[in-house]
Amino acid sequence: MEDTRVETSKLSIVPGGESARIRRLTGGQAFVSRLVPLGFVPGARLHVIQNPGRGPLLVAVCDTRVTLGRGEADKILVERLAVEDDDDRSA
Repeated sequence: MEDTRVETSKLSIVPGGESARIRRLTGGQAFVSRLVPLGFVPGARLHVIQNPGRGPLLVAVCDTRVTLGRGEADKILVERLAVEDDDDRSA
């Protein structure tokens, strides 16, 4: 029987080159109000272009590249996607 639980992690720990699906934004109203118009909504796919391990991350979401500070990326909970799911990503 397959385990259907979704494991979430902070966007800040997703390595560069991997894709993920947004599950939840945990920041305050100002944070959410700034990111939602950029496409950061639950269910949206994103691709981490660069994550050097410290400092800002560069991600692609809804055909837009966005730089996020590490603290911002900590507030975005994602489900990491399997490599075969990356082939048809829409980020």
